[in-house]
Amino acid sequence: MILSVTSKSKRLNGAVLAGGKSLRMGQDKGAMLWHGVEQREYIATLLSKFCGEVFISCRDEQQVVSSAYPLLPDVYENMGPLGAILTAFKKDPESAWLILACDLPLLDEATLRHLVEHRNENAIATTYESPYDGLPEPLITIWEPAAYPYLIGAIDEGYKCPRKALMRSEHVTVLKAADPDALMNTNTPEDAEKVRDILSKTSVKE
Repeated sequence: MILSVTSKSKRLNGAVLAGGKSLRMGQDKGAMLWHGVEQREYIATLLSKFCGEVFISCRDEQQVVSSAYPLLPDVYENMGPLGAILTAFKKDPESAWLILACDLPLLDEATLRHLVEHRNENAIATTYESPYDGLPEPLITIWEPAAYPYLIGAIDEGYKCPRKALMRSEHVTVLKAADPDALMNTNTPEDAEKVRDILSKTSVKE
């Protein structure tokens, strides 16, 4: 696939991916109260510090969710996170999108600022390397407008995983996080227990 990298896009929108069914967790991960507010709202507020517009990405049936931020229902069904990313670009293909999963309770402003400050607008994406497996984190990523046609092309070639899409491109900037815990996902009750332990230790230090 030939990639055409366009000129710089100054505008950056944000989307919190909260459309998962949270089957492994057994409860809605976007509604968990890690910081006194629902997690999807917490992540959206972090995004608002860096983005012009911020949306809560959700499934169509989740439009009843109450939020201080506008909802962005998926228009690509049964495609998981990739469908949510494409929905964001369908809404505004001229802007870059800072995409964050909702299940990142340890994500902080410093980690996001580092990502934004080291954004490579001549790549299709700027992302973090996972401290757990060394692979790119597609749901803590700035996707540039050039990523839109690239991702559609990847689907045509049979790739529906945004991580694999990042891995197969040479036009991706991958950063390392100063605090690896900030990238920790909470997919299971066991993950949640680890986060509680980290947060409790942080609270004691403060």
